Amino acid sequence: MKKPALLPISLAAGVALAVAIMGGTITVLDDWYYSLAQPYWAPPDFAFAIVWTIVFALIAISGLLAWENSGNRRTAETVIGLFAINGFLNLGWSFLFFRMQRPDWAFYEVIIFLLSIMVLIVYCGRLSRTSAVLLLPYLAWVSIAAALNYEVTRLNGPFG
Repeated sequence: MKKPALLPISLAAGVALAVAIMGGTITVLDDWYYSLAQPYWAPPDFAFAIVWTIVFALIAISGLLAWENSGNRRTAETVIGLFAINGFLNLGWSFLFFRMQRPDWAFYEVIIFLLSIMVLIVYCGRLSRTSAVLLLPYLAWVSIAAALNYEVTRLNGPFG
């Protein structure tokens, strides 16, 4: 049985935590946000922190498994690059929606964000089936966020 490497585990957890913290600092639930009409099916505010915590843990494990099964440096770098692009898109959505107060722009960005998750699932699935499966809750949650983003835009637009 292979002994887990402490450094890669620590790095995966640290990067996931850093993205989560940055996203949390970008996400501002202020008067503007609370003034937005929400669809009846919108999850309660407390659910977001719980679900995102679980999702980020699964993302870190998925990335570690894909990286460990890379086989060569180029593939390992591709895994890291795909997760980095995805993290950037994750933060970008929060920035557009909450900081710029542009749910309309954020909706277009979340489509690209969802595509990046799908690319991660396909690519990581070639390296580790478990890695791909661990990303499915992420895809589901961001799909819900995209539908919610669409409804907020529809109910409250135009913006800007």
